Amino acid sequence: MTTPNLSQLKNQSLIKQSSFVNGSWLSSKNSFDVVNPFNNESLLQVDDIEITQVEDAVSAAKSAQQAWQSTTAYERAAQLKKWGELLTENLDDLALLLTLEQGKPLAEARGEIKYGISYIEWFCEEAKRVYGDTIPALSNSQQVIVTKHPVGVVAAITPWNFPNAMNTRKAAAALAAGCCFIVKPSELTPLSALAMAELSLQAGIPKGVFNVVVGTNAKAIGEVLTTHADIAKFSFTGSTAVGKLLTQQAASTVKRVSMELGGNAPFIVFDDADLEAAATGLIAAKFRNAGQTCVCANRIYLAESIKQPFLAIFTEKLKQLTQGNGLNDVQLGPLINQAAIDKVTELVDTALSEGAHIHYQGEASATGYPATILTNCNNTMEIAQNEIFGPVATIFSFDNEQSAINLANDTEYGLAAYFYSQNINRIMRAANQLKFGMLGINEGIISNAAAPFGGVKQSGYGREGSKVGLDDYLETKYLCLGNLSY
Repeated sequence: MTTPNLSQLKNQSLIKQSSFVNGSWLSSKNSFDVVNPFNNESLLQVDDIEITQVEDAVSAAKSAQQAWQSTTAYERAAQLKKWGELLTENLDDLALLLTLEQGKPLAEARGEIKYGISYIEWFCEEAKRVYGDTIPALSNSQQVIVTKHPVGVVAAITPWNFPNAMNTRKAAAALAAGCCFIVKPSELTPLSALAMAELSLQAGIPKGVFNVVVGTNAKAIGEVLTTHADIAKFSFTGSTAVGKLLTQQAASTVKRVSMELGGNAPFIVFDDADLEAAATGLIAAKFRNAGQTCVCANRIYLAESIKQPFLAIFTEKLKQLTQGNGLNDVQLGPLINQAAIDKVTELVDTALSEGAHIHYQGEASATGYPATILTNCNNTMEIAQNEIFGPVATIFSFDNEQSAINLANDTEYGLAAYFYSQNINRIMRAANQLKFGMLGINEGIISNAAAPFGGVKQSGYGREGSKVGLDDYLETKYLCLGNLSY
């Protein structure tokens, strides 16, 4: 039975309760609850996939692979375009579904759906631009040609914080390249992926090309997706610890692997920054999705000379944010579950015991950790070396430019970093020295389909989006034609 909340969806066909394999919906013996993180009420019971059914998904994708890769790029682009159009037509329903299962404010959910669609639109076009090369040969009797081909079946595991966009970002590239695709979304937020599967069916994407497996036995499902010999590539977005384990498993069959892992983003405000713009950018970079994003600003480094005036501006902006049910007019939704609240609470309590101070804290909320500013922080604190994944801004200070850059780089992670300055020489120096895959310079929101998304160090490898976004889904083949006469 669906709850009254789910009954608000205009398109009830989007509400699915089981895995989608080979164009069909699978039933299984066991089920699990998908709950609304705002009130912990059950939204729906979803069938818990059996491991044999995961293996069936691999077989279905393998069977569909040859036909799918034999279609032209234009044919694949047309079907992807239709899928994107259906996502757009159902945007309001998809956003409502996303908010109900994940908690983020409805406006942010709509933004996520549009962001996901932008990747489909992008790769519709990039599919037509998979170019090869003709290389000058060593002899006039030879012709050297380089071509590109789909790697084969692709498997992915995606997280709960962006249950629509993380799927579209990977699936659009895979399908555009000519690869069949299997995704395991988080068991906390499977409904968005299943709704996308329904729309892929309506779009006419062939059976076996797009498959969604949902279940609570993440370890066993992950082992199939990383070790099965018929899967050519594995893609993961999630924590560094889990990513390391999955990479080890994938090595058993020498799969191609791409990893988008943890982050610990610094946010530097230099003494020549536009403080108003920097405070606005920090609100966006820190508090989007209640701080539950891998590119969130985790460590805020302020030049000593502007620390107090910046804090005053930033605090006033933070006070304007309200927290609650994502279906209401709020800017902060709940954290995903009690375990997430407990983690943030422990990090803050430990920081306070290590000498941090609470500069500001919003009203306590039963649905999540309140928006908080901690001052007197330093890089030796546990909270400075871990992803917070919550609405807590940690404030550090620095005396000079090089000190700020060194502090920012003092982490094993290297996904995203942000800094504000109006000095072009300083901008170029900092950009060259910061060891991160993505930089927001006088900007707090940086991701878009045309730009390469990914990190360095223990934040992973590979890039999603941009003109290089198909590379991880393509093999390069070298052809040497000999004994030619012309």
